[in-house]
Amino acid sequence: MANIKSSIKRIGVTRRKTAANKIVKSQLKTAIKRFEEALMAGDIEEARTRLRYVEKKLKQAAAKKVVHKSTASRKVSRLAKRLNKAM
Repeated sequence: MANIKSSIKRIGVTRRKTAANKIVKSQLKTAIKRFEEALMAGDIEEARTRLRYVEKKLKQAAAKKVVHKSTASRKVSRLAKRLNKAM
């Protein structure tokens, strides 16, 4: 355990940021899972709508630096590629 006051504060900040990032990542995973479910069900219009939502969430996460912007772009690209292949 830290003894220095500033170290104790940093531990608290880190815990709060970790919790916030965990929430965002969980939302991303859920959004991607729902997109994949729509794709597997063969509902192309629903999958297209969900892909737009996933893209929005990924861009927001990249803007907040929860994920790297290249990672976000790569994920969007791969999901779009799967949607186009299913059409």
